[in-house]
Amino acid sequence: MAQETIILDQQEIQHKIRRIAWQIYETNVNEQEIVIAGIVQNGFRLAERLKEAVQKISPIKVLLCEVHIDKKNPTGEIKTSLPPIEYQDKSLLLVDDVLHSGTTLIYGVKHFLEVPLKQFKTAVLVDRNHKKYPVKADFKGISLSTSLNENISVVFDGRNDRAILE
Repeated sequence: MAQETIILDQQEIQHKIRRIAWQIYETNVNEQEIVIAGIVQNGFRLAERLKEAVQKISPIKVLLCEVHIDKKNPTGEIKTSLPPIEYQDKSLLLVDDVLHSGTTLIYGVKHFLEVPLKQFKTAVLVDRNHKKYPVKADFKGISLSTSLNENISVVFDGRNDRAILE
């Protein structure tokens, strides 16, 4: 079995989420409402936690949006749980758990660029620094240089959240 190393534990993840929430608030201090769009599965779980954290520290109303991207075929159709009219002319934050090559994030960005937005930012819990595409995370929990044959996975299970280097 491959060696696993915990790079972020439950407490560290909570701390990173709080810090990113403050950055979101500072960036959107004049907004009444923002949209946090999480990429399906872990990106959406992270988006849910960011929404809770932002609402604890600010008066901003947060709309949550789930973004369905096929990570094996990111050029396919992208669907969102909110219709475009719900996020049009608003500040939008696109969230994923790990920024590996940037493929998922860049196609997510492309989808949202088809609608006029007031502001567009991206957030990830872990940035691996192995990008194939010119996409960056505006807010990140941790930046970690890894080798290409290493994998980082984030486990959100409520009691023992963790980010693992495999």
